Amino acid sequence: MTQPIYTEIAASISELKKNPMAAVSAGEGFPIVVLNRNKPAFYCVPADVYEAMLDRLDDQELARLVESRRSERSIPVSLNEL
Repeated sequence: MTQPIYTEIAASISELKKNPMAAVSAGEGFPIVVLNRNKPAFYCVPADVYEAMLDRLDDQELARLVESRRSERSIPVSLNEL
């Protein structure tokens, strides 16, 4: 059964074990897929890409929260009351 691969750069487990930083560098800042017996085992993403992904997920969760509370009744509060 074939599986989609979501990156342009692939590395084998052997290549990753031999020189992890070279494998990651081959992606030139983009994620790479690590293959085990020609099947995707996992994706390796640079730290800044991973952090950006987490930020976007957090933003999406906050947007859902805001949307779910949009219909709630608001309560006026002055800054002096805080």
